[in-house]
Amino acid sequence: MTVSFWQIRCLVAGGGAREFRLQGLLGLTFCLGLVLGLIFTPPLQQTSPASAKPLADKTLRMAYDADPVSLDPHEFLTGATLQFSHMAFDPLVRWRQDFTVEPRLAERWEQIDPNRVRFYLRKGVTFHSGNPFTAHDVVWTFNRLKRSVDFKGLFEPFLRAEYIDEHTVDLITTRPYPLTLNMATYIFPMDSKFYSGIDENGQRKDAIIKHGKSFASTHVSGTGPFILTYREQGVRLEFKRNPNYWDTQSKGNVKNIIFTPIKEGATRVAALLSGEVDFIAPVPPTDLFRINRDKRVDLIGMRGTRIILLTLDQKRRKEFRDRRVRQAIVYAVNNKGIAKKIMRRFATAAGQLSPPDFQGHNKALKPRFDLAKARQLMKEAGYENGFSVTMMAPNNRYVNDYKIARAVAAMLAKINIKVDLKTMPKAQYWQKFDARAADIMMIGWHPDTEDSVNYYEFLVMTPDKKTGYGQYNAGNYSNKIVDTLINETRSMNDLFLRAQLLQRIEKILYDDAAFVPLHWQHLAWAARKGVHIDEVVNVMNMPYLGDLRID
Repeated sequence: MTVSFWQIRCLVAGGGAREFRLQGLLGLTFCLGLVLGLIFTPPLQQTSPASAKPLADKTLRMAYDADPVSLDPHEFLTGATLQFSHMAFDPLVRWRQDFTVEPRLAERWEQIDPNRVRFYLRKGVTFHSGNPFTAHDVVWTFNRLKRSVDFKGLFEPFLRAEYIDEHTVDLITTRPYPLTLNMATYIFPMDSKFYSGIDENGQRKDAIIKHGKSFASTHVSGTGPFILTYREQGVRLEFKRNPNYWDTQSKGNVKNIIFTPIKEGATRVAALLSGEVDFIAPVPPTDLFRINRDKRVDLIGMRGTRIILLTLDQKRRKEFRDRRVRQAIVYAVNNKGIAKKIMRRFATAAGQLSPPDFQGHNKALKPRFDLAKARQLMKEAGYENGFSVTMMAPNNRYVNDYKIARAVAAMLAKINIKVDLKTMPKAQYWQKFDARAADIMMIGWHPDTEDSVNYYEFLVMTPDKKTGYGQYNAGNYSNKIVDTLINETRSMNDLFLRAQLLQRIEKILYDDAAFVPLHWQHLAWAARKGVHIDEVVNVMNMPYLGDLRID
């Protein structure tokens, strides 16, 4: 695997220096010390934690802020789902750290005609159940993705997956589509024999039930590097190495994984520094220096592309149908202040969906905090005296999510919008989000296709149950011009013209105040010395733990 890291030595008080390893994003580098605007202090003198477990058995004890809500890779299009998919399943192809694509279950591929890409599959691969992996499983998985509420919008440009022979399959689009290979990173073939038939409850095993119990939500058979051996939702997951894993060239040597969800950031950090766990994510911005000063651990930082934003439900609230009100809310929210104070500069305030270096990024669109302007717009719209709204946010999904929500509520009070705020764990929050249970809701989105259109398809296109577009558009924003322009970009191969069109879309969304942009959230992971997370983390925040080395 090709890795591009820069060793950055940041001067610290007392004349010392400390190397801090940072991953580049699309050719850009940054020094975390400069980005945060803080000064590293000298490392503390500390002894090795007495409770640290020897790594001779190659067991990884990891702690995230939450565990996957379901084992079904098609139930939720979330980061946790995709992280789990890379452990228990394998994609046809996957992104490298340098943003090239590498073969996985597809050994190679070729463009047969403008609408058809042929994938040649690996032979001799088996699922955890022992069933052989074939092209039938790819076609079956593709068809299931097409009926998943969360995923079908991604695959709308595709006509079908066509079986050619046992180890060859074609992906066919309705028209020339430049992102076919990007989309192949979402295809994690499932064990069609394992997931077919009727379960003990008389229910189809291939059923996709959001927020409900299904066979696929509680059973798993993939081709991935790890087999799930124990699960207690919200408490613990245990994995063992797949003894028949096909990737014999992988440097990964982790035999077992113990996954413990730890919601509170400070508790998660304490578990790492005490030696109770070996690897944590995310690292709270408030603890970056504390971890960096500890010689027993490594801290990896990366500039992120996950947008955090708020939706304004125009179906629930007539006030939000007035563009001036939406603009007033955007002007009232000091997202630069949130990025600086709450995120401790470990985020970049956003004025649009597309981050820098994405084709759709429009340099002219800046964050726009202006309280006087916000009050003026409220007065022009006839809401000078304000109104009351409900707002919901998770409290363990995004970095400092509940703190951000509280800050926004306080900011909106300054333009006489009274906010009734409720926060909750993500397992409960996603049910409320899907039900559009509040006037204002928080959502974060990372485009795993690494393309601007992925933001648009899910967050701002007119909601359409048939196509799946607008699946996470909880604001019920609808603009036919935006929808038309997004559709035009899908078959454009001229990157310059495509970028111009994407940037035009961003300008329309900006003027419409289609949502309330907050920031692009940066990424940070931490691990004990000897746990080489630098080799397996990436900007998609999907660590390839099957390739993880432990000394």
